[in-house]
Amino acid sequence: MGSSLSNLNDGTNVLAMGPGLGDIPESCIASVFMYLTPPEICNLAGLSRSFRGAASSDSVWEKKLPPNYQDLLDLLPPERYHNLSKKDIFAVLSRPIPFDDDNKELWIDRVTGRVCMAISARGMAITGIEDRRYWNWIQTEESRSFFNNDLLFHVIAYLQQIWWFEVDGTVRFHLPPGVYSLSFRIHLGRFTKRLGRRVCHFEHTHGWDLKPVRFALSTSDGQDASCEYYLEDVEREEALGQHKRGCWIEYRVGEFVVTGSEPSTEIQWSMKQIDCTHSKGGLCVDSVFINPIGDLKDYKKKAFVK
Repeated sequence: MGSSLSNLNDGTNVLAMGPGLGDIPESCIASVFMYLTPPEICNLAGLSRSFRGAASSDSVWEKKLPPNYQDLLDLLPPERYHNLSKKDIFAVLSRPIPFDDDNKELWIDRVTGRVCMAISARGMAITGIEDRRYWNWIQTEESRSFFNNDLLFHVIAYLQQIWWFEVDGTVRFHLPPGVYSLSFRIHLGRFTKRLGRRVCHFEHTHGWDLKPVRFALSTSDGQDASCEYYLEDVEREEALGQHKRGCWIEYRVGEFVVTGSEPSTEIQWSMKQIDCTHSKGGLCVDSVFINPIGDLKDYKKKAFVK
């Protein structure tokens, strides 16, 4: 049994049972790899020498990289990617790349190869952020993306109490064509570590059940979206058994479409609760995420059907 499996992998044919995997031309394997995801390609690389060669082919990994991958490389020092294979470039770009004073990061998804982006709270305009009676910066290791578990930023903004709550941001980049979503990552309550355990404090958390928070986004080519959420709805949460306090929640603002990398797309967003009839507080703002959710051709098909 072991001998048979060995023959299957290395292409030898001691038992004269026909061709093995090692007899498949590398070019044919590479053609198949064009339709597989990067993790699938890496898993198959160990089957034989031909599979290993195809799994390192520039022609294969060129197809896995986004069409504007050079724009991402331009954010790095040239020595980081000089003379690298396309496979190694994919590996470099799949880790967060900081830019704009390290307040924003870009990377490509390790499965789809699509461009993702995160903007730190420090990269946004927050009303009252300079006044420590209202806001504080908290060091953390909890700033992570659902799509990429790498630590993104080392600090978040914590609101103790304020009447006029407003967070705004903007970014411009040559995003590749596709459909994207924008979301805020927010946490009700302040957290610390005690004896190695995560502990949440809610002494400042109030006011989020009285009026909804309004979220909005717009793009330089005229697209816009908006929505409203109650950040805390105690009665509904108790009925469903789903409490938001103490958990990171991603509030999806909306979607936008990028039809081409030129000209670059500017995205603006905001989160507001400016009803000054009551104060609100006890809220952590981590970051805004811009994530790819679909191909442009799929979007066009849906639009045509509608």
